[in-house]
Amino acid sequence: MTRLTALTLPLIALALAPTAARADVVARAASPDGHITLTISLDGEGRPSYAVQRNGKPLIADSRLGFMFTDAPKIERNLTLADSKQASSDTSWTQPWGEWTTIRDHHNELKLVFREKGDLQREMDMTFRLFDDGVAFRYSLPDQANLHHANIAEELTQFAFAQGGTAWWKPAYEWNREEYLYNRTPLDAVGTAQTVMTVKLADGTHVALHEAALVDYAGMNLARAEGNTFRADLTPGAGAPKVSRDAGFSTPWRTIAVADDAAGLYMNHMILNLNEPNKLGDVSWIKPGKFVGVWWNMIKGEWSWARGPKHGATTANVRRYIDFAAASGIPAVLVEGWNVGWDGNWFGNGNEMNFSQPTEDFDADGLAAYARSKGVTLIGHHETGGSASHYDGQLDSAFKWAADHGEQVVKTGYVTDAGQIERVDADGARHREWHEGQWMVNHYLRVVQTAAKYHVSIDSHEPVKDTGLRRTYPNWVAREGGRGMEYNAWVGGKNPPEHEANLVFTQLLGGPMDFTPGVLSLSGSEGSTIHSTIAKQLALYVVLYSPVVMAADTPENYAKYPGPFQFIKDVPTDWSDTRALNGEVGDYVTIARKAKGSDDWYLGAVGDEQARSSKVTLDFLDAGRSYTAEIYRDGPGADYRTEARHAIVIEKKQVKKGDILAIDLAPGGGQAIRFVASGGKRKR
Repeated sequence: MTRLTALTLPLIALALAPTAARADVVARAASPDGHITLTISLDGEGRPSYAVQRNGKPLIADSRLGFMFTDAPKIERNLTLADSKQASSDTSWTQPWGEWTTIRDHHNELKLVFREKGDLQREMDMTFRLFDDGVAFRYSLPDQANLHHANIAEELTQFAFAQGGTAWWKPAYEWNREEYLYNRTPLDAVGTAQTVMTVKLADGTHVALHEAALVDYAGMNLARAEGNTFRADLTPGAGAPKVSRDAGFSTPWRTIAVADDAAGLYMNHMILNLNEPNKLGDVSWIKPGKFVGVWWNMIKGEWSWARGPKHGATTANVRRYIDFAAASGIPAVLVEGWNVGWDGNWFGNGNEMNFSQPTEDFDADGLAAYARSKGVTLIGHHETGGSASHYDGQLDSAFKWAADHGEQVVKTGYVTDAGQIERVDADGARHREWHEGQWMVNHYLRVVQTAAKYHVSIDSHEPVKDTGLRRTYPNWVAREGGRGMEYNAWVGGKNPPEHEANLVFTQLLGGPMDFTPGVLSLSGSEGSTIHSTIAKQLALYVVLYSPVVMAADTPENYAKYPGPFQFIKDVPTDWSDTRALNGEVGDYVTIARKAKGSDDWYLGAVGDEQARSSKVTLDFLDAGRSYTAEIYRDGPGADYRTEARHAIVIEKKQVKKGDILAIDLAPGGGQAIRFVASGGKRKR
């Protein structure tokens, strides 16, 4: 009998260890500056994985790749690398509207072809793009002898963080769509998160996981597998496969944005660069701008969407808002509840909605003419109540009607519980879909494409998340998809002071949000107080980007605060340059933006429940010029918890490039500044 010793036992264990533990690196790539590197490995069983390093340190450890299908064996094992190609690109392109006029796209690319060794011999192609501030990758499944159609049950994509950290995330698959506050937890305590998920690793590195170019595919969520490892969790549809497509397609890009700090994450352009260029041609008809609306009184419950004695969308009310917009230099008026279909219980059942039939107390033709005479346009509203197929049947007639009445923007809505979108097939069969499942992803794009035919832009509420498609379809100007100002109208569940400093470094990394700021009364329903100061409400116009922005309060309330309202009238919504000056996720942020077509800059800073102080250097101003800084800051004793929330100081001072400004924020506070260049162009 052979005797096993303490020395021989480890050797036997090593010999019996699975071959999967021994992986060979088969491809490498680096970012243009060399600071980010990528390795692709195949283990002893032919399983591919990728890993990312930054500055020589592991960032993402070996992470799996592949697919599970509902009607075929998975692609994940017994693969070999059949081909590998590398390329580099350094180009720039111009946005028709946005936070930056010019975007640089500088990346290195690695294309790989994996082929199965077994009988099926299927191929799975991978494309990796490495930027100086992140990595993106996507799969392609070519049409081939043993794969003409793909019924995808799940991706096997993993993101294995090489160290622990703190994560900011909101839950996926909950009833209230994506309208949740952000959790702050250890990375290994995350549940199933919707992207964008932002992480501050133990060494201070900031990472944001998201996706780009979500087209004809299911939205990706992140399910924690174990420890600090996450896997892609595709949003389900009504049927068994989460994605069903003919082969010959590419998935959305999976994106890993990286920066030294939170402000660096905000300056990342990877999401836009991974989308296809503008497909609409001339888009000079797209007009960024501010709007007021028949809305806040309805959100507070004082007016109604339905017809009756409290109906908000009456001819008289809308004329009054048109007059107010014209007098304030605000170009548009949103009107909700103007159409037939709001009477009764429309939540989750919008099959009575008619988007080309106004109610009898809304003179659509007369109001369109009156608005035009005042230099104002109307913003339409299409609330589907989740009846997406019913809306599909009206798209052409609805957007033709909108265009005929001078509506340059339409706000859409899909108010129903998550997973309860109604889909009706051609044979009459009814199904229930998720807002971010493949069928709904395609529906949202149909809406945008149809609207573009009539030169109408779309502001989606209860939307699919933003993955940068505004580059390809520039009329997709904004969306909600998070907890906006409306939550501050209600007695319970108001947004906490940290909420906006969370949004900047999470959801807004995906794209613009229609947050509807500017409630200077700081008051919701039943006199309930909003957790903000007046100065913070002004700062939100700079901090929370959207090309279409609401002045959400009522004309009567704005008349009470003419000084602060001046900033709302002045601040533009289209920019040529943007700088994130400082920030910490959920704590504070300071952003400066240069107005497009002007020499003026604007600065916004918001904090959380604590008093915050920081210093910013005015390096963004032009050298050799003087500027008048029109400052709107929290007044003495300002505090979101007391009546001093209304305290504000409005002052002016002369500044120049290189000056240092102290940014002092009250609890729940903010600061807004307009820098007016001497002898420069002024634009509102």
